[in-house]
Amino acid sequence: MKWSGSTWVLLMSAAAVSVCPAADDPRWAALSPEEAGIDFTIQGEYTGEVSTDGGPMTLGLQVIARGNGRFDAVAYPGGLPGDGWDGDRSARVFANGQLSGDVCVLEAVDGRGRAEIRDGQATILANGSERGVLKRIVRRSPTLGAAPPDGAIVLFDGSSVDEFEEGVLSPHGFLQQGATTRRRFGSYRLHLEFLLSWMPYATSQGRSNSGCYHQGRYEIQILDSFGLDGRDNECGAIYRIAPPAVNMCFPPLSWQTYDVEFHAATYDESGKKTEDAWITAYHNGVKIHERQRLDHATTASPWKEGPEDGPIYLQDHGNPVRFRNIWIVPE
Repeated sequence: MKWSGSTWVLLMSAAAVSVCPAADDPRWAALSPEEAGIDFTIQGEYTGEVSTDGGPMTLGLQVIARGNGRFDAVAYPGGLPGDGWDGDRSARVFANGQLSGDVCVLEAVDGRGRAEIRDGQATILANGSERGVLKRIVRRSPTLGAAPPDGAIVLFDGSSVDEFEEGVLSPHGFLQQGATTRRRFGSYRLHLEFLLSWMPYATSQGRSNSGCYHQGRYEIQILDSFGLDGRDNECGAIYRIAPPAVNMCFPPLSWQTYDVEFHAATYDESGKKTEDAWITAYHNGVKIHERQRLDHATTASPWKEGPEDGPIYLQDHGNPVRFRNIWIVPE
């Protein structure tokens, strides 16, 4: 199996046999569609035009796998997060359902309608009539594969893990979670690409959890938060400090990007902090934080706040996460 764009090349049909762990084990994780099985061909993002009483409208749909053919879904009037939806959480429509044969039927929780998914399309029905068809899409971050500019330090390009303490290369040539840069940094710009494992039986913080700790102190959460609210402990959040402006988490097994401008805190000669660190961050090309003040270190951070430069730490939280194309431009 080879990588192509933002996700694995799909070599399975809707009739593929799903690979399921015993007893719905929440620790089970897959790093390829072959392991994920048929549910992987259903989960994802859909978009298209539907008819409403007020006229035609673009609708976005995110379908989240829960294991053994079970699914949750969220519909977004106007389009997908970061691509048309205006951020009005009250306007979302929630649904859940089950795969039966080659069709996944999702029923709206509030009874407003249903969706029937087959062959990469979601047919939207309400009041007994078809309202439109949404097509499954795979979005790609506009900064995926970004080349390091002049003056950048390449931390990982797949050739070695020499820049990292405890760096481990995966069988497919990616950096595994649980690595810390040997170098220490002050202020910088960072580009990082990551892939979340498929953990359909896990929930909340147990679902492909990791984190990127800036200076080993301030964590931007890495987590499978696809289809969730975008809270201050979910993907894109500065953990327990600030939620992302929009939840831009792609489905698991998609390559995603963080592009970050980090400015270190300043200290006087006595070691007293005179100005907090701050961060501007983009997730999959969409701005999720702008000059967000970091008034304390993350609780689980390996480094306490202080005037010394610190490392980039890619957290091992017990779930497999993969990284590639990591470079940094010190300022």
